[in-house]
Amino acid sequence: MTQLKIAWATHEAAKFACENFHYSKCLPAGKSVKVGAWEDGNFIGVVIFSRGANKSIGSPYDLTQKECCELTRVALAKHKSFVSEVLAKSIRFLKDQSPNVQLIVSYADVEQNHHGGIYQATNWIYEGKTGGEHYFIIKGKKTHPKTLHSKYGTGSQRIDWIRSNLDSNAEIYHTAGKHKYLMPLNKKMRKRILSLHKPYPK
Repeated sequence: MTQLKIAWATHEAAKFACENFHYSKCLPAGKSVKVGAWEDGNFIGVVIFSRGANKSIGSPYDLTQKECCELTRVALAKHKSFVSEVLAKSIRFLKDQSPNVQLIVSYADVEQNHHGGIYQATNWIYEGKTGGEHYFIIKGKKTHPKTLHSKYGTGSQRIDWIRSNLDSNAEIYHTAGKHKYLMPLNKKMRKRILSLHKPYPK
């Protein structure tokens, strides 16, 4: 029987897992809780919870930024355990480490053909599909406006600035939106948001 262990992951381990086991090929920016997973002593990857790109992520649910976080990465190598088990244990670990957190938000990327099967298997609440976002294609790479702002400051999220300073062939790219899922971490929170539950997408 495979023995699954969940514990803190180092920054280096999380970076390695995201670059090698996740389609984004990068570690999310900003503060995060990096939870590592091991099978029979072998490192199989990370589950990362962070404040996400949206500073007011908790506002629609009357929560502060400290009470709400985003599940930003599930980056796993080949493994024997169910992803749902790794995720459920990682959420329990987060609850123990961050007792103030009442709600986790996560998104399934339509453009990656993800519909959120992992969240459906672990009983998350499906809130619906978000509107699309815009990114910039800079030197062939999809870049979020917030990444540009943190790196180059105000004004760097304009296509004319990007073409003058970074890539003369840069383009604007609009995404198809994402499926939004919610995981309440206590009964009171579940009761508060249960009315938002829509039928799961196929």
